[in-house]
Amino acid sequence: MLSFLLLPLYTGILATAGFGRITVIFSYIAIFNVILAYGMETGFFRFYSKSENKKAVISTSLISILGSTLTFALVAFIFQNTMATATGIDLQFIKYAIFILILDALVIIPFAWLRANEKPMRYAIIKIVNVAINFGLCLFFLLALPGIAKDNPDGVLALLYKPNFEISYIFIANLVASAVTFVILLPIYLDTKYVFDKDLWKKMMSYSWPILVAGIAYTINEVFDKILLESLLPEDVAESETGMYAACYKLGMFMTLFATAFRMGIEPFFFSHAGTENPQKAYAQITNYFVILGSIILLAVIVFADVLKAMFIQNSDYWEAMKVVPLILLAGFFLGIYHNLSVWYKVTDKTRYGALISALGAIITIGINFIFIPIIGYMASAIATLLAYGTMMVLSYYLGKSRYPVPYNFRKILFYLGVSILFSAIAFYGFNRSLFAGIPLLLIFLALVYKLENDKLRQIFVKQKT
Repeated sequence: MLSFLLLPLYTGILATAGFGRITVIFSYIAIFNVILAYGMETGFFRFYSKSENKKAVISTSLISILGSTLTFALVAFIFQNTMATATGIDLQFIKYAIFILILDALVIIPFAWLRANEKPMRYAIIKIVNVAINFGLCLFFLLALPGIAKDNPDGVLALLYKPNFEISYIFIANLVASAVTFVILLPIYLDTKYVFDKDLWKKMMSYSWPILVAGIAYTINEVFDKILLESLLPEDVAESETGMYAACYKLGMFMTLFATAFRMGIEPFFFSHAGTENPQKAYAQITNYFVILGSIILLAVIVFADVLKAMFIQNSDYWEAMKVVPLILLAGFFLGIYHNLSVWYKVTDKTRYGALISALGAIITIGINFIFIPIIGYMASAIATLLAYGTMMVLSYYLGKSRYPVPYNFRKILFYLGVSILFSAIAFYGFNRSLFAGIPLLLIFLALVYKLENDKLRQIFVKQKT
């Protein structure tokens, strides 16, 4: 939630075009983040959980990431001018992006090690420190520093201030936060005895490369629409439209945050319990709870959409794109369900199916955006995201049910999903986001959940209490 505090800051300081420019740059960073990870994080989980020589897995993974990151750094700095020309991004922003990418890549395995060893508090603290530094520096650079420079132009801090330098300040804040995170995790590098197991690395890469393909495809689904909007819309409105869409898209990230946090906790669980007796039953129960919580979040965000809009996007110039919020929320929900359903190809080492499913999603995203952005603008991007993730979810279920049957309670899942979507549509479109209609619908849905899940909830909380 701390990261959401940056949204009102950015949208309050920057015009829609400036926010659009930042969004496009961060979209490129997201794509390269996946490339530099090349599925090694998931591969690390898989081999760390089943290997007796866990130190070999750690050292081999660290050496692999170190080597690939240093190679990227060398190539990127040699061709930085070419990248600036190809993307249309200022060279100074390219330099910031390269350094951020390097630092973020180097902490991939340390963070994976924390998750695999079930150290959620340490993981969370480091992540929160990262966001807090980023947020604090953005506040300082964008809000405090201009006033300091104006009141005391001869002071030391005034030397840091440059007019019209807001976008650079945002990247500097991100860079400092990434550097501090790397320093905090550096002991994992220093405490490791480096031995490169070539055979192990080949097995890990064989497992991980489909994850890379799936990751690139997933990132295309998540961020490539912003790049295409800037490229396919008329030049005079491209950055402004992209900025409006990206800001309202962030409200849909409430669902993405929930799904991401859930996935981070559940991936290690999938692998650690794959060898237990009847793990499919546990997987089914977990998916059921995910759908219940996701349905509540979907409806709650829709009901309070105007409240959240005023809190996080205080500049009304951005509000034109609010109509994309229900589609993005539902798309994020479908993606979360897909991650739960994807257990079948991860625990059976059939990750190539994940690559194929995600690639299909990427094709849908790119195709719909290319065809319809010139016609209906950013609504095409929202529709493409929803159709891509919906297709991935359905396809994963049908491919998995014969290869790794899991006893999902689809009657209950479809009930919660259907009622939540129906109530959301009524609240958002039928009553024009009126709280007087939306809040009763939310309370009715919560009552339904309580009535149907009362016994299960009592069992969970009684066990925790005892």
